[in-house]
Amino acid sequence: MNKEYTHVTHEFGPVYDKNSKILILGSLPSVKSRQQQFYYGHPQNRFWKVLSAALGESIGGSIDEKKRIMLKNHIALWDVIQSCDIIGSSDSSIKNVKENDISVILDAADIKAIFLNGAKAYELFKKYCGGIEDRNEPPAILKLPSTSPANAAWKTQQLIEAWGAELGKYLL
Repeated sequence: MNKEYTHVTHEFGPVYDKNSKILILGSLPSVKSRQQQFYYGHPQNRFWKVLSAALGESIGGSIDEKKRIMLKNHIALWDVIQSCDIIGSSDSSIKNVKENDISVILDAADIKAIFLNGAKAYELFKKYCGGIEDRNEPPAILKLPSTSPANAAWKTQQLIEAWGAELGKYLL
């Protein structure tokens, strides 16, 4: 296994439109996601399974289908990090962070809540995306349990319930 740091740049853009109400942010795409050029591409990551169940939507495997379902449900998707140094997909190894400009989405859509997918995304968001609280009507900021397979303490059903409860508050 490669233990060397690699400089990684986020190479695919956010998913959003003017109707987006919730912005879901991860930390940085995994190696598998970077290979597939889309979010949550590792088959063991439970993001799409959790979202599918929480929304009551069948989310197909194609990138276009995933984008369509996200936009249909007024959900934007991106990551906190634009570039960094990382070992493999290990969030704990992240250093030399350059953040994405989240205001691109906040200026284009009426985002009511920002969901951070896990503790690392939340920590990075708080460290690098300051100033959001200073906006006229700042969105709620929520740390949700990570859908990563590394978060083995949370079973899939628990994730579905936690994510579904929060989605329901902002998508009604």
